[in-house]
Amino acid sequence: MRNSIRRAVLAAIAAGTALTAGLPAQASSHREAPFISAMPRVDGTDFYMFRSYEAGRDGFVTLIANYLPLQDPYGGPNYFDLEADGAIYEIHVDNDGDAREDLTFRFNFADVVADLKVPAGDRMVSVPLKNIGGIGPGQNDTAAVNVRQTYTIDFIRGNRRSGNSRSITSNSGETRFRKPADYIGTKSVPDYETYARDHIYDVVIPGCGSGRAFVGQRKEGFAVNLGPVFDLVNLNPLGPPNAIPNPIGNQNITTLALEVPIGCLTGSNDPIIGAWTTASLRQARILNPNPIFDNNRKPQITGGAWTQVSRLSAPLVNEVVIGLKDKDRFNASQPRDDAQFAAYVTNPALPELLEILFSGVAVAPNLFPRTDLVAAFLTGVEGLNQPANVRPAEMMRLNTSIAAKPAGNQHTLGVLGGDTSGFPNGRRPGDDVVDIELRVAMGALIPDATVAPNNTAPLTDGTPVSAADFDERFPYLRAPNPGAM
Repeated sequence: MRNSIRRAVLAAIAAGTALTAGLPAQASSHREAPFISAMPRVDGTDFYMFRSYEAGRDGFVTLIANYLPLQDPYGGPNYFDLEADGAIYEIHVDNDGDAREDLTFRFNFADVVADLKVPAGDRMVSVPLKNIGGIGPGQNDTAAVNVRQTYTIDFIRGNRRSGNSRSITSNSGETRFRKPADYIGTKSVPDYETYARDHIYDVVIPGCGSGRAFVGQRKEGFAVNLGPVFDLVNLNPLGPPNAIPNPIGNQNITTLALEVPIGCLTGSNDPIIGAWTTASLRQARILNPNPIFDNNRKPQITGGAWTQVSRLSAPLVNEVVIGLKDKDRFNASQPRDDAQFAAYVTNPALPELLEILFSGVAVAPNLFPRTDLVAAFLTGVEGLNQPANVRPAEMMRLNTSIAAKPAGNQHTLGVLGGDTSGFPNGRRPGDDVVDIELRVAMGALIPDATVAPNNTAPLTDGTPVSAADFDERFPYLRAPNPGAM
């Protein structure tokens, strides 16, 4: 596989396509840019795209977009609802290689405020808490919930702002779905997983057939030795890959998951698709000086055009590749315009910084421009996941004709480990993207050791992840950590 990747890189150089590419980094896109760090509700953190490996679902692709990073399970009294009314969350799919969306799945959230009250003397007084009793499972699982959320999903063909939009519905024709409450604790939600799975919907995607949808809180799936990584990579990069249990594994994330028929996503007889996620806010926001949080009078009024504030496809790109001054610009950009970020890729800072921090241990590849990264992150790898007609752009690419592997057969290093159904051919939850991209940054795709002395080094952040850390059924990410036991 290394030789085939090398051939693809050389072909890309010859074609003059080395413009931009996602580059390895040390943490996923949690709080990765100055502006988005102030708006965690619309901060996209991880994107997964893979052939479904749940038994009996081999005709589907699973798309998972995570938002709202680093949720402490005990984060009451408001917990972690997504932005309602003034925000949209989208998953975009390019199925002809031109770096423009051909399909968009748009999630739009709304708050439902019950204003529950209890008697206090001769009055009924509004309660200050999220719930006043046990929650679910069952159809009457909203009676004790003071504030909850619902959402719709629009399916758009063509331009995401002006294309043909139709509603995704449940099998019974409903267009509005319920998001389960966050895992407040075991007293509030005694059987959270059963309760949450009651919110997995069988859906009808117009013109595509059936699929499944779930939106709700899940256990954080990204694994990284987070604190030491940002303390000037204060760890042993050649130490054991399982030295440190996932430091953020005790936190939660909010997941938007779809399972979509393969035939819905592909086009032009090409099985290869590209995809990315975004979140957008209304351009104008007016604060209400006399706010009441109910269904009619909110603390703010939003209006104007939708303005993109978050973007994510391959992991880790904006985190430490894009220069600080351009991180917000990257979040607002489209894949088709990625040539503007070329300098950050052709002359990347991260490998040089690692060489400085680990003098005598880590040696950065002596190759400029860094054309070895083009195939894996910009065009797809020839013979693996490169579209027939490709415009160079940073996005996740998946060859849907490559069969999924059962969880027990998946290699955590994906293609680097000889497993072509894993990263960078899409991304599964159990792919150790930190170790993969750390090794690629230091030259794993360059066979010449005189150019890349660390091309075979087993570099690691010391925090492991594998398919065993996840469920083997949709939505794959496990039930969230409870706020209280």
